[in-house]
Amino acid sequence: MLAVLGLGSNLGDREANLAGALDRLEQFTRILGISNVYETAPFDVLSQQEDYLNCCVMLDTELDPEALLDRCLDIEAQLGRVREEYHGARTLDIDLLVCQGFSSQTPRLTLPHPGILERAFVMVPLSDLFPGREALGLDFSAAYEAVDKTGVRLYK
Repeated sequence: MLAVLGLGSNLGDREANLAGALDRLEQFTRILGISNVYETAPFDVLSQQEDYLNCCVMLDTELDPEALLDRCLDIEAQLGRVREEYHGARTLDIDLLVCQGFSSQTPRLTLPHPGILERAFVMVPLSDLFPGREALGLDFSAAYEAVDKTGVRLYK
């Protein structure tokens, strides 16, 4: 199955957190592409936070979406993710964005991810992987043109 993940970090060594996630993902998937890394202001947060580093990753996996979600949550925990407040600061966040041929709307997993089309910090790196603005069947071209991308900065 082809899938796209969104990765973000704004606590600790943000670069090392993203690198650690990629290393762990490679243990059970084949990474087909990694976007540029972008620095972005926190989005929809309740408290003051540091800026995020964000990227998107396209991978090929034998896991179904639920099993992939479980592995991603395990990686978050391994890298120190603690869930104390809604959209709180985090060492690592891994969102399952799209999975080829799958849609889901359960309390645990919604595919495609419901926030993709309103979040520049997702669409900008996603467009690195999919310059035609269609990711595994999800057309995000109109949303990409409409969203405010001014807070998304190429990192290094």
